[in-house]
Amino acid sequence: MGKAIKAEGNATKYDGNTKDIRKFSLWNFWVCSTALKLLLIPGYFSTDFDVHRNWLAITNKLPMKDWYVEATSQWTLDYPPFFAYFEWFLSQFVPGVVKKDGCLDIVEVGQFGMPTIIFQRLTVIFSEILLFVVLQIYINKSNISEKSANFVMASSIVLSPGFLIIDHIHFQYNGFLFAILIASIIAVKHQNYLLCGALFTTALCFKHIFLYLAPSFFVLLLRAYVLDFSNFKFKSYIDLINIVRWSHLFKLAGVVLSIFAICFMPFISMMPQLLSRLFPFSRGLTHAYWAPNFWAVYSFLDKVLTIMMLKLPYVHKFISNFIAPPLIPSSIDEIRERVAHNNVGTRGLVQDVYFVILPQIQPKLTFMLTLFYQILAVIPVLFNPSFKRFIGSLTLCGFASFLFGWHVHEKAIMLVIIPFSFLVTSDRRLLTPFRLVVAAGYVSLFPLLHESQDFLIKVLYTLVWGIIYFFALRQTTKVSSSVQRRVFFFDRFAMAYIALLAPLVITIQLLDVMKWKYALLQKFEFAGLMVYSIYCAIGILSSWMGLSWLYNFDEPLWL
Repeated sequence: MGKAIKAEGNATKYDGNTKDIRKFSLWNFWVCSTALKLLLIPGYFSTDFDVHRNWLAITNKLPMKDWYVEATSQWTLDYPPFFAYFEWFLSQFVPGVVKKDGCLDIVEVGQFGMPTIIFQRLTVIFSEILLFVVLQIYINKSNISEKSANFVMASSIVLSPGFLIIDHIHFQYNGFLFAILIASIIAVKHQNYLLCGALFTTALCFKHIFLYLAPSFFVLLLRAYVLDFSNFKFKSYIDLINIVRWSHLFKLAGVVLSIFAICFMPFISMMPQLLSRLFPFSRGLTHAYWAPNFWAVYSFLDKVLTIMMLKLPYVHKFISNFIAPPLIPSSIDEIRERVAHNNVGTRGLVQDVYFVILPQIQPKLTFMLTLFYQILAVIPVLFNPSFKRFIGSLTLCGFASFLFGWHVHEKAIMLVIIPFSFLVTSDRRLLTPFRLVVAAGYVSLFPLLHESQDFLIKVLYTLVWGIIYFFALRQTTKVSSSVQRRVFFFDRFAMAYIALLAPLVITIQLLDVMKWKYALLQKFEFAGLMVYSIYCAIGILSSWMGLSWLYNFDEPLWL
């Protein structure tokens, strides 16, 4: 092996070749996590379980032309065609005993037992192997100086409480889908831009929510792969044409359009119906309850103003001196009428929400806000298309879509956490906003599991994960040699905020357990969800502001 001549931490350099004596393998993590997931098979699952069971049945029993038309069940197929092909592929392996159990029946409400549950749970576990494989490749291709930090980061993703809660209890396939997205990020890391375009397009064709991240990929590929400013000297407008690498542009366009064609061509005749399924704007601004974003705070403010004006009429009179109808209700009676005859967002209904006091929000406003903050995020990539800038832009695009998007689900926070994980190891100053969004984001998923027996699982698993990885990331992240512009108040605020999450969760759970005994708690059965939404929204908004400040005003961090 040669004689060791230098040690750096636990890594040892040898004469001739540099080798790391440690095995940075995710194999043990897969074995241990799979054992836990197998134990969770008979546990709670949400209506998403019957959603995917119905999609198995639709793609198996019906011709392709009927996939996006079938509506026997309310759980209609509303993912892009590649995911429909994936469901069809899974349906080919349904055993006879599972078919007899009702797994492939097209019915209004699924009637199935343990055979179907076991089969579908196993499909999630096996499909998630792709996530482990992709991240292992990322670790293996890392430099020696980066391996330790990248191993910590990769293991934090594969053991993520988000994937455990959403996929293996609530029931979805996010681990498999995010693996494709992560593969496209890794392709950027190694400057394989054509592969990046192919992988991201594939990810889009599986899950259209990745469209929110498209501006970052578009600008990065345009700037780093298509445009060439190395010898650019502007003398005439013809020089603008010469900066385009036309062969690269045609290659990239050919790859992207070919993948889209394979995905959508069989459904070209029903494209309007397909698009209406993918983008259902009729579902309303918020989900059944509020995702912890800007609109949660907006909704909460509307509730506070409504209560104040109903209980304290002089508040309405005072505000009326500055804001005239129709911007606010003209009288207390009109406020009572609005509350009585509209869905005011506190009844757990999946439909459009009506604001009593504040102006109503239209889809175009959420689109404009999201696009505005995403443009701010991608502009720096035009000037510096580095991997670090790209990941910062990608994370902020995820933030913008989550905070200001239309009908955002709590689960969409993974669009922020996963890209941010690739960024946080590059500089310790990023740890504070990362901890905030991870802590608030994962806790905001707790209401997805409303069964009492799941309380200890989600709380203990997330707590242990947080203790291990908050410490491990601090040990492995780089300390920048540049001037550190850390804000004392922001760091202390983050620590206090995270520390208060545990008593908040326990208090809400105790009140939920006791509600059968007290009529007041039954009357305000959604109060706990509202507290989750508002408190977690504060943490996520604070994280976004902290990262935005570093991204826009701390230039040495991105060099």
